[in-house]
Amino acid sequence: MLKRTRTILFWGCVMLFLILAPAIVLYCQGFRFDIASKKITQTGGLFLKISPKQTDVYLDGKLKEKTDFFFGSTLIENLLPRKYQVKIVKDGFSLWEKSLEIKEKQVTEAKSILLFPADLNFTALSSNVLNFWFSPDEKKIILEEPFDTTQGVKTSGWALKLYDLNKNLKSHLIYGTDISRQGSELLDLTFSNDPNQINLVLGINEQSKNFSLRLDTAPPLLNETNGNSTTSPDIIFSKKINNDLYSLNTAGFVLKNQEKLNETVFPVQAETNYDISLAANNVFLKENNNLFLLNPATKSFENFFDNVLATKLSPDGRKMLYFSDHEIWLLFLQDELGQPQRKAGDKILLLRLADEIKDCSWLNSDYLIFNTANQIQIMEIDNRDKPNVNEIKNPATNTGDITVYWNKTDGKIYVLNNNILYQSAVLLP
Repeated sequence: MLKRTRTILFWGCVMLFLILAPAIVLYCQGFRFDIASKKITQTGGLFLKISPKQTDVYLDGKLKEKTDFFFGSTLIENLLPRKYQVKIVKDGFSLWEKSLEIKEKQVTEAKSILLFPADLNFTALSSNVLNFWFSPDEKKIILEEPFDTTQGVKTSGWALKLYDLNKNLKSHLIYGTDISRQGSELLDLTFSNDPNQINLVLGINEQSKNFSLRLDTAPPLLNETNGNSTTSPDIIFSKKINNDLYSLNTAGFVLKNQEKLNETVFPVQAETNYDISLAANNVFLKENNNLFLLNPATKSFENFFDNVLATKLSPDGRKMLYFSDHEIWLLFLQDELGQPQRKAGDKILLLRLADEIKDCSWLNSDYLIFNTANQIQIMEIDNRDKPNVNEIKNPATNTGDITVYWNKTDGKIYVLNNNILYQSAVLLP
């Protein structure tokens, strides 16, 4: 080879190195040429954690990754900064889909993605059920059933049964006629702090009376009590929360044990239902369907939300849901550093429905389960783009309002429809 040729090759290689080396370095550092913007930009990434595992991940309609077998996660790197339509697919499960924005030098995260069975199987657990209540440990159910015979004479009565989910066994507790031969009306049933005791409020001869029923005796032991009445005539409402007694008195003050929480008088009303609840360091006072929040600076109760049906604290204690007939809202009690980031005190409207919402509960700290008159739906709280909402097929073919209970202990949904109590297969293992 001639010296001239060698010289040309040498300097050609040097020039090629000088051109390619920076390009290779920039490429390794995540820089790409964006054809849309016609400029060089640094890429970002997308991290997903999905249950169940081994699901297909599509970006803009193209299969990109499959989550791993061990953790159900995947990291997709070197994505140009823009919005991508992310779709999560697995046979036999619901679809998850959301538009997520990728930013330069950042990893966008969605770490709480759940896919639910597309066709959740339900079986009839018990028939002839008027109402039901779960024990605090969610291992037993109190069933109210009709009882229509008293010494051969037809009456309109009721009976309580105990269903043990672990043993799959139903046993008799008490008939309404055991309390009064003339019959009684079951007005309310709650579990006491003792899981082996329930409290009953009964209507007898046009009077309201309170009873306790022991579940761990044979036969169950029934005693009349004074209910939640207090010895102090100026107390309108009292409730024990975390070993502290909260009460509202006729003067318009809320007390924690004996300590007055508000300095500005709250105008109490006669023949009005009140409730007190806590969420982190927040004290809420509910008057009928209107919710008030204690302002610690002014020590006064201020209007927080009108026409609220209920408030419920998330399992992680960092969020509170509250809902009305047609809206579901979320209040963040602490800063959320994960994505999407939230500040303590942020209020977010998650969903507005034309149908009337009957009940809403936490499925876990990232998902809600709610029902209308005859529909069951599950919704994530990640409202980037829009929350994914999945409908659970109603197990009943009959029409009529349903009552829904999510049992986080066994991971099943319980539905009461037309006096039949249904139990789903495991929703979340």
